[in-house]
Amino acid sequence: MKYQVVIVGAGVIGSMVARELRRYGIGLCVLEKTSDVAGGASRANSGIVHGGYDPEPHTLKAHLNAIGVEKLFRAASELNVPIRRNGSLVCAFGEEEEKHLALLRERGRTNGIEGLSILSGDEARALEPMLSEGVSAALHVSNAGIVCPYELTVAAMGNAMDNGAVLLTEFEVVSVERSDGLYCITARDGRSVMAEYVINCAGGYSDRLAAMVGDDFFRINCRAGEYMLLDKREGKRVSHTIFQVPTAEGKGILVSPTVDGNLLIGPTAVRVDTPEAVDTTSEGLETVRRLAAKSVPSVDFRAVITSFTGVRASEERGDFIIEESKVARGFIHVAAIDSPGLTCCVSIAERVCDILRDIGLVLIPSPTFDGRRENMHFFRGMSNEEKDEYIKKNPAYGRIVCRCEGITEGEIRAAIRKNPPASDLDGVKRRTRSGMGRCQGGFCSPYVMSLIAEERGIPKEQVTKKGEGSEIVLGRL
Repeated sequence: MKYQVVIVGAGVIGSMVARELRRYGIGLCVLEKTSDVAGGASRANSGIVHGGYDPEPHTLKAHLNAIGVEKLFRAASELNVPIRRNGSLVCAFGEEEEKHLALLRERGRTNGIEGLSILSGDEARALEPMLSEGVSAALHVSNAGIVCPYELTVAAMGNAMDNGAVLLTEFEVVSVERSDGLYCITARDGRSVMAEYVINCAGGYSDRLAAMVGDDFFRINCRAGEYMLLDKREGKRVSHTIFQVPTAEGKGILVSPTVDGNLLIGPTAVRVDTPEAVDTTSEGLETVRRLAAKSVPSVDFRAVITSFTGVRASEERGDFIIEESKVARGFIHVAAIDSPGLTCCVSIAERVCDILRDIGLVLIPSPTFDGRRENMHFFRGMSNEEKDEYIKKNPAYGRIVCRCEGITEGEIRAAIRKNPPASDLDGVKRRTRSGMGRCQGGFCSPYVMSLIAEERGIPKEQVTKKGEGSEIVLGRL
């Protein structure tokens, strides 16, 4: 197939770029290496909407962060994605770290960020009573927030697909060749697509994709971050996102509520060789535990229900790379999108459109584009009376599958059918939260497997956890 634009990578950036391009009716296809959207860094992300005080002034990061916060809140509202402006506190422990808070405040003001103030330790504890007595001061960032990164990715891609975009999963790109003004992108399994323009949103693999067109001016450094997720009984331990004074390695260990009511702590920041390095380690999780307790000593770590690792893509110059290749016309790099990339996803998408416009792609707003998306969690928001009436017409919504999260068969079937369709257990989990509770799928997984097999018309032996190679059962006795 031939398209005007092909996007490689269906993380939050690639998905939001796809949505923005469909706003102009551009014929496009998104290629994703894994079995689902948000299969890389976007599935294991802090979900923080960063206020904008941290990026170095006059960098692309600083500019896109400053304009990106409100754009993200607006897009999340259109897409019916839960998002909350809970604010954040950057905590200092002692006079030396307090000096750094003042520098961060001035940096934020230089970046054009409003709502920054330095609080005393007592003032910070008045906002967050569970803060450590060792916190001597804190930078209060009023415009910061939290969002679910994979829900945002699913919604953005779903909206792009509802408006005509094509998504091809398990499409691992092995070659990119250009001939007669067209790029031919070929997958490991032999599939190929053609495009006038290619947008490189391949995350940790973006430098390898660039090398396929002879462009090797940047090198991605992968950094792994380990997290712990705690049960909802810990979800109100704090209301703000609690940071520590950042270091050269990153923004440090955070303690934050999630939009779904859990408590998230992490991440570490360890250099790794590959984006596939997603194992957790006892040393890393102990570091998370120790440093989180420094900020909020009362966290009950007996409530940890899962741990995971995300790998973010950085580059030694420390800024985003968003530009047309200097050696391959029409090949756009969107690379080294580390923190605050999630916050900037809409402003990055708009910048990509500006670049395409500048190099000759005609962008005319489509009169049929609809940027709204149905609330995928509408059922749980109903009153009991409304649920009763809905179940009379849709009986599947009366059968609870996931007891921990209260997810129904109707919600799971909808997730398997709607764009982008969930094809495996993790895909259902990201869309519905089935399997995200205390038992982590121990009770509901067999039922979900049956629903996936039935909806997709495949035997249970072909149902996977997260794509090829992760089959769950081998056969029948």
